[in-house]
Amino acid sequence: MVWQNARAVSKSIYTITHKPEFERDYRFVQQIRAAAGSVMDNIAEGFDSGSDAKFINFLNIAKGSCSEVKSMLYLCEDLEYCSTKERERLHAQLFNISSGIYKFIEYLKKTGSQ
Repeated sequence: MVWQNARAVSKSIYTITHKPEFERDYRFVQQIRAAAGSVMDNIAEGFDSGSDAKFINFLNIAKGSCSEVKSMLYLCEDLEYCSTKERERLHAQLFNISSGIYKFIEYLKKTGSQ
C-alpha cells in the first residue's frame, strides 16, 4: 500500500507541475518530480534487493525523499506555484507514506535476518 500511495503522490506532483505557474522554473520542476519519483522507485528497488538490510537502506532513502518533497512543497507554496490547500493535501499524503515506511523498517528490523 505504501508504494501505491507513493505512486499516487508522484502523479499528483507531475499534475501540479504542469500548471502555468511552473513554466519558467524548469530546475525546480525537475527536482520535485525526481524526488517524488525517488520515493516509489526506492521502495521498488529495495523490495527486489535480495536482503532485509538492503531493503531497509532503500526504504530510508525513500523516507528521505519524502522529506525532500515536503520541503519543496513549502517553497512551492511560498512562490505561489501551489495553494496552501494543495500543499497541505500532499503533505498529509507524504506524512502517511513516511509513517508507513518507518513502520515497515521497524517490522523488517524485528523480523529480518539483516
